[in-house]
Amino acid sequence: MKQRYRFIVYSLLFSSVTVSAEEHDLSIKDVGGKPATQQTQKANRAYAETLNFTDVRAFENNDKGLVAEFDQKTGDIIHNSFKFIDENSADAAPATVNPSLWRQAVLNQKAEGLYEVLPGKIYQIRGADLASLSFIRGKTGWIVYDVLTTKEAAAQSLKFFQENVPQGGELPVVAMLYSHSHADHFGGARAIQEAFPNVKVYGSKNITKETVDENVLAGNAMSRRTAYQYGATLGRNEHGIVDAALAKGLSTGQITYVTPDYELNLKADVEELTIDGLEMVFLDASGTEAPSEMVTYIPSMKALWTGEVTYQGMHNVYTLRGAKVRDALKWSKKINQMINMWGDEVEVLFASHSAPIWSTPEIVNYLKMQRDAYGFTHNQTLRLANNGYVLQDLGDKIYEVMPESIQKAWHTNGYHGTYSHNARAVYNMYLGYFDMNPANLNPLPIKAESAKFVEYMGGAKAILNKAKEDFADGDYRFVATVLNKVVQVEPDNLEARALLADAYEQMGYQAEGAGWRNIYLTGAQELRLGKVSPGAPKTASADILSEMDPGMLLDYIAVQVDALKAQHTPFTMNIIVDGEVYFVEMSNGNLSNIKVEQAKKAVDATITLNDDGFTKILLGQARLSDLIASKEATLEGDDTVLSKLVSTLVKFDEKFEIVPFSDKTVDSNLYQ
Repeated sequence: MKQRYRFIVYSLLFSSVTVSAEEHDLSIKDVGGKPATQQTQKANRAYAETLNFTDVRAFENNDKGLVAEFDQKTGDIIHNSFKFIDENSADAAPATVNPSLWRQAVLNQKAEGLYEVLPGKIYQIRGADLASLSFIRGKTGWIVYDVLTTKEAAAQSLKFFQENVPQGGELPVVAMLYSHSHADHFGGARAIQEAFPNVKVYGSKNITKETVDENVLAGNAMSRRTAYQYGATLGRNEHGIVDAALAKGLSTGQITYVTPDYELNLKADVEELTIDGLEMVFLDASGTEAPSEMVTYIPSMKALWTGEVTYQGMHNVYTLRGAKVRDALKWSKKINQMINMWGDEVEVLFASHSAPIWSTPEIVNYLKMQRDAYGFTHNQTLRLANNGYVLQDLGDKIYEVMPESIQKAWHTNGYHGTYSHNARAVYNMYLGYFDMNPANLNPLPIKAESAKFVEYMGGAKAILNKAKEDFADGDYRFVATVLNKVVQVEPDNLEARALLADAYEQMGYQAEGAGWRNIYLTGAQELRLGKVSPGAPKTASADILSEMDPGMLLDYIAVQVDALKAQHTPFTMNIIVDGEVYFVEMSNGNLSNIKVEQAKKAVDATITLNDDGFTKILLGQARLSDLIASKEATLEGDDTVLSKLVSTLVKFDEKFEIVPFSDKTVDSNLYQ
């Protein structure tokens, strides 16, 4: 399926079909984009012919066990904004949407309420956020697994559950579990804790550390990139967002974090705990879909919770928003471990995304195909690399060597993680970004390189003339490559911006991956509008920062230090927070910290305060002088040390440039 599509599209891209100017440049307003070109329409029709729309098993599983459809308020979180999908069939994609992605969009839109997974024992709310919220019945109350992205979404989903669950709606939530260190699985935690203050919180191994590493230290960059991957500024329509692969999309609001009372302490991969009278077996899956992750088996229910290690599609070995590269081989082996540990007895599989699967044979077949998809990506990438294929070539080559069984299975399609960028991720994990070609070892910076390319190719006008011909032939990939050079050099060249945006748009319309589509279409939007808002919630939110220990907070502050300023302001100090001592030193433009047994002597200053006060100072919510005046803090020594530190800090740009910015707009009438 996927391999055949690649060859079909390639033949179309390099054919001589022309596109009339009237067709592509219609004067349309507020629709979110231009029409699909004839080339795109033809490519998408050819792709549709390779797909097995008679396989509707995923739809049957999704519809099973519906208890209550969303009320208006719960549906308004996300689901209702995709109503344009509701009346459409999975095999009737609009011309502006890849037909495989459209089928996934229809499937995910079918998730619209509270579902019964096991009668009286397991329930899920699906469709209220990117992740599903699961409720497992314990002895005295409910155990909730993965609590959505935002406090607002979790609060409303909890209310909807309590009002609609067949029995037990009055029972408390006694335990809250995070399967892994991604914000859509812990971000709503504060809503659960505020509703049930005595809730006990469990997390995967090292989850707090990995949450900080992935969501805070690079949080500003990740939030900006996340806006691209999830199309945060795009309209929800046939020209914009149709799906987020794992579900419809992200909720909006406050991302929160409640530090676990207990993080798994696995010494041999497996740990057994009894939570509210329910025996649960945890398998460490850290290093697969997330650097901290676990899956869970509940023996009494013969139920396997796979977290985000599986879903109805191929996941990211490298996630486009930016994250540590995952280990595809370990991913494959962990799924294999699940099969061997529980495959003989498991009767239901449920997870953070997608509908459950019932019956042992179907579950095992599903897990084997998922296992082999990641194993294939790992093994064949390295086979190709060992035969001389390099990172840039692997994105296309991996499809040419794909077995037919993986090509034809719906739930191995690259909706979230395409095989193209996953293969390149495997290469990068083992061999890095450098392909050993000397020309690529030390290239010029982007804008300087672009200037030389434009000069060598005869200038912007000559490039544009050739790019128009290639665009008419459907060669959008190279049009995008070459016009990006022009726009880097001449950001106010409206003709180049317009054609580059048109190329990105058509590539988005043809993309099977939801992230690819959203990135292409967001790039087109920013080229046309100039500058747009970030559009994504901050992963480095105040609530998450408030749960970090002082050492983690100091690490976060360290990445905000401007080294050129700091090189002239060296200092040392002890920071004593609730009795814990940290020695902090600014030297050579770098801020370092280490936890020590006792305060060091001969430092510039010693500051003593409680954790709440320390967090408020670092977040700019309080001044040390005010805390000293209120006797909530003390300072011995040089009282200018903190001001020296603050003077070196920079504020991150939440709207930093991805495509070249301009104060001028083009085709802006397409957007509201």
